Amino acid sequence: MTRKHILEGFFTKILTRKNPEQMLATASKAGLEKTLTAIDLIILGVGAIIGSGIFAVVGIAAAGEAGTPGAGPALVVSMIIATIASIFSAMCYSEFSTMIPVAGGAYTYTFVTLGEFCAWIVGWLLTLEYLFGYIGVACSWSNYVTHFFQGLSVSGHDFSSLTQNMPFLADSYKYLTTHGVDIPAIFIVLVTTAMLIKGTKDSTKMAAIMVAVKLTVIGLFVVCGAHFVHPANWQPFAPNGYQGIFMGAFTIFFAYVGFDALATTAEECKNPQKDLPIGIIGSLIITTLVYISVALVLTGIYKTSGPVDQGFLDAPLAFVMNLNNVKYIPELISVGAIAGLTSVLMVLHLATTRVLYAMSRDNFLPGVFQKLHPKFKTPHVLTLLVAFLCIIGTFTFNVSDAANLCVYGTFASFIVICVAVLILRHIDPERPRPFKVPFSPLFPMLGIICCGGLMIYSFKELKDSSMLFGIWIVLGIIIYALYGYSKNRRAEMNSIEVNENDKDLIAK
Repeated sequence: MTRKHILEGFFTKILTRKNPEQMLATASKAGLEKTLTAIDLIILGVGAIIGSGIFAVVGIAAAGEAGTPGAGPALVVSMIIATIASIFSAMCYSEFSTMIPVAGGAYTYTFVTLGEFCAWIVGWLLTLEYLFGYIGVACSWSNYVTHFFQGLSVSGHDFSSLTQNMPFLADSYKYLTTHGVDIPAIFIVLVTTAMLIKGTKDSTKMAAIMVAVKLTVIGLFVVCGAHFVHPANWQPFAPNGYQGIFMGAFTIFFAYVGFDALATTAEECKNPQKDLPIGIIGSLIITTLVYISVALVLTGIYKTSGPVDQGFLDAPLAFVMNLNNVKYIPELISVGAIAGLTSVLMVLHLATTRVLYAMSRDNFLPGVFQKLHPKFKTPHVLTLLVAFLCIIGTFTFNVSDAANLCVYGTFASFIVICVAVLILRHIDPERPRPFKVPFSPLFPMLGIICCGGLMIYSFKELKDSSMLFGIWIVLGIIIYALYGYSKNRRAEMNSIEVNENDKDLIAK
């Protein structure tokens, strides 16, 4: 065989697309329980979106950090830009999720349009998005827990008053925290892991309670905070010009990982063709209205056009209320933030496991990841693995660094999904589409331009994060070359042997 034929065979294999009907047939045998309705999806979506943006990175987006310009009061413009980019991508996700209601989200959709190698890369990017989002939110959860105890004057950073009668426990806590071990973050990761192993339906019930709590607290912040707004704090409106607005839009995009995470639960929806579009777009609209209200009040209370206190970056909502000596409100906000971030953690953990589950089912990862719990029918091995990786990540990354890597994965996957919609419209125009992106190809192309533009612009401001993003992609290519490609070829050979055996049996 000539070198030309070898190369042709290689490229043919890595560009091989998966048949949608085959995916649907495989999914029907997988055993994931169908329990989620449109209301459940909206709850999960609102639970994911409202939390990570408002509670974790809204202060960083407004004021900037480590030489990165912030948007200042123009954060509301940054949010509108991020929302517009999200809406275009949300429509593309909705079209795919109603056509191919299979676990894996953008990874699955790429497999049926761009082929095996691109599917692996997208799955790898989604893992980056959800896993580092999980790490960032766990760190933010820890910040709010610490702020809550400080606000009650129960303890300082080392919780010394809680452990003053237990010197061994106090010394152990101090030793671990000074060596980069975030104990509160580890605790909440273990809690959400136990909940997700038990099942998505019970997780949704808990998420509904936490969503109600945090929406109540956010409403309390907007109503009470409005009395302390000083219009002078909105001047200058855009202290860092368009640079701050664009970087603010990039940073706040961390808040929009929730709606695409919903697409990964397609196999567990009772009526995905109807419920997924409602869940995705509905949760996006609700959360955008909440975001803008909070941004206006937050930047009206505290001046963000100059240097800011670290407390504003760690726990912005509770911090600005403390400045006005409002009794009980800062503590209630911390409670709402803790509840809100917990629901975000659940969705991000769920999404990470479902993407890896789909990749394992397509022979990119070891088959043990497909193992379901005998009682709860959830991928418990993967759920535990993701929890372990998150705990390791909290040793190394802070909220800002983890959020930046998460956003890079988000942008890349959004761009691919917009491209994939256009390709599938061309190669499979007759396939039924219960939901279609309006004004195609304009809307998908606008999604590509918006996401790609913000991503490219951030490269010059976030050199370390962009370098790590490049390393992550290279690492993914290496894993595919050394494991995924050969494992898929072995799976193909086994399939051929099975088919030949079937022919022999028929002949006999």
